[in-house]
Amino acid sequence: MSYTVLGTGIVGRTMAAKLASLGHEVVIGTRDPGATLARTEPDGMGNPPFAHWHAEHDQVRLETFAEAAALGGTIVNATSGGQSIEVLLAAGVSNLSGKVLIDIANPLDFSHGMPPILDPVNTDSLGERIQRTFPDALVVKTLNTMNCAVMVDPARVPGEHTVFVSGDDTGAKKAVTELLGSFGWPQAAVVDLGGIVTARGVEMVLPLWLSLYGAFGHGDFNFHVQGGHPRG
Repeated sequence: MSYTVLGTGIVGRTMAAKLASLGHEVVIGTRDPGATLARTEPDGMGNPPFAHWHAEHDQVRLETFAEAAALGGTIVNATSGGQSIEVLLAAGVSNLSGKVLIDIANPLDFSHGMPPILDPVNTDSLGERIQRTFPDALVVKTLNTMNCAVMVDPARVPGEHTVFVSGDDTGAKKAVTELLGSFGWPQAAVVDLGGIVTARGVEMVLPLWLSLYGAFGHGDFNFHVQGGHPRG
């Protein structure tokens, strides 16, 4: 299968590397490929420049947002949440139409310092905004409630833990659930919350996640819903 990952930060790199390791064709989208490859300084999180990562993953193509989105059969939004709509518009409405769009971003607003706030929140979500802006895309919100290393390697966290999916299209959620299975998520760990409106809840988990990260000093943890099975 072919996947387009939008975003060259650590989340996008982690997703792209995992997808490529599973044998998928993967292309990463960025605003300006030349500028992205020319950067020599670590990013704001201290990660090495993209060119260093790309040299070790040269099977992953780097293209503009629009070129990358045109190539992928499934789109992964791994951009900064505050820029996601802008990036997806740059990717092109027609290039997203009819495709599963996996949204793993969070709408964190750092403009007022730390800790960040959520925007939107409570009465809306980034997942919903993406679905409204691109009504012909099949948006599925998932994996946003954990560290990117755990996203693609759930065994990093011992014991049972949970991954959520939200989306309006049943077939799209089934396809995403199958992809999660290939990452190592057992079927019992996947909780389908319902329509894309439920993305509000999973995005609002992030302030708690950030507090836990501060308390633990690492991201190798996740949430588990104990007894979370439908009653017969």
